[in-house]
Amino acid sequence: MPHPPLLGQLRRLLLPCSSVVPIAAAPSTVRCLSPRAMASTVASQVHPGGSVAAAEYEDVLGRLSSLITQKVRAHSGNRGNQWDLMAQYLQILELEEPIAQMKVIHVAGTKGKGSTCTFTESILRSCGFSTGLFTSPHLMDVRERFRLNGVDISEEKFLKYFWWCWNKLKEKTDDDIPMPTYFRFLALLAFKIFTAEQVDVVVLEVGLGGKFDATNVVEAPIVCGISSLGYDHMEILGNTLAEIAGEKAGIFKKGVLAYTAPQPEEAMIALKQRALELGVSLQVANPLEPHQLKDQHLGLHGDHQYVNAGLAVALASTWLEKQGHLDKIPLNQTGPLPDQFISGLSNAWLQGRAQIVTDSQVNSEEEDKDCSLVFYLDGAHSPESMEICARWFSHVTKENRRMPSSMVQSQSCGNFQKACLRLSYLIT
Repeated sequence: MPHPPLLGQLRRLLLPCSSVVPIAAAPSTVRCLSPRAMASTVASQVHPGGSVAAAEYEDVLGRLSSLITQKVRAHSGNRGNQWDLMAQYLQILELEEPIAQMKVIHVAGTKGKGSTCTFTESILRSCGFSTGLFTSPHLMDVRERFRLNGVDISEEKFLKYFWWCWNKLKEKTDDDIPMPTYFRFLALLAFKIFTAEQVDVVVLEVGLGGKFDATNVVEAPIVCGISSLGYDHMEILGNTLAEIAGEKAGIFKKGVLAYTAPQPEEAMIALKQRALELGVSLQVANPLEPHQLKDQHLGLHGDHQYVNAGLAVALASTWLEKQGHLDKIPLNQTGPLPDQFISGLSNAWLQGRAQIVTDSQVNSEEEDKDCSLVFYLDGAHSPESMEICARWFSHVTKENRRMPSSMVQSQSCGNFQKACLRLSYLIT
């Protein structure tokens, strides 16, 4: 079920592209909104009438935007991106000891790391644990990056922890220790949120790379994971799969078990080499098989999600084992999963990932007024991901055409408008 603001934004972006659906006051051109503008729209909808709270939220968004560097992320002169500053930020925020106490699952990768983290968090929440999930980027509202027990952090808590971090950093930073850049501030904020809320488990998605990512200040995670690897951010991570894999493997910690999804040979060799150097036991997590779900379906759609789900099962099982909850883990790797695992996998959700949004408020000009506009949302930032995105879109639309006419009519009259959004934000 999408955020109401998401549905509203989809109408603004896509309805002008259609000549079939009547729009009373549609703009003549499509407006592409920035993430801040989209979040501002959310703020105004949460606080109609321009309340004080909405003004404060807009102020916070402006301060966050001020942290976005104009330099290329790989620029060596961008002191705000220097890794050694992270330790000083942690000292300023007094987060070193609290982070050391967190029970972290850390996931890097090129494709599927957000989905893997979402599956993992949902499994462990279904097993009865309080959870914190940090992912990126967001679609509509920056608060989507911080989930507490499966729900975006409330605006009240977000503002409380934002000002706590912002004021402390502003007081102590100067020309030698500048304010952290956008993503690093959000990572620091996530650490503050999850430690203050005292969640049982924290699932962290790496923003970019691994070795020098802001999330990599966690020195002793419970388990690490590497999702599918491919070519991305090559100006930073390297021009070969081996170089990219080496950067992603930067999250490996000595003596900490690590899992990887199946990888191309070149990437796998690099991962194994790094694991050997650190004394890390690196194991391959096989893709989940449909029969293991006992006729249930994954909450995130697409055949590729079985790879991410398999990695998530391995990560969640290891976390449970390391925390002494042996009664909750699967008996074997190939048999049906425990009901709590299945519940977690089937109820997982992540906006903009192979998501189908039916807008029943927008009717077509057909005689049957139950017709709906249907949005197909997915994201891709690499050739491999684009292929998967297109394959999913082709599959789900073919499935709709195969459905009995009565079922098709109940969903979208068989004459729905198809719109495939490829959502890929550069700011993470």
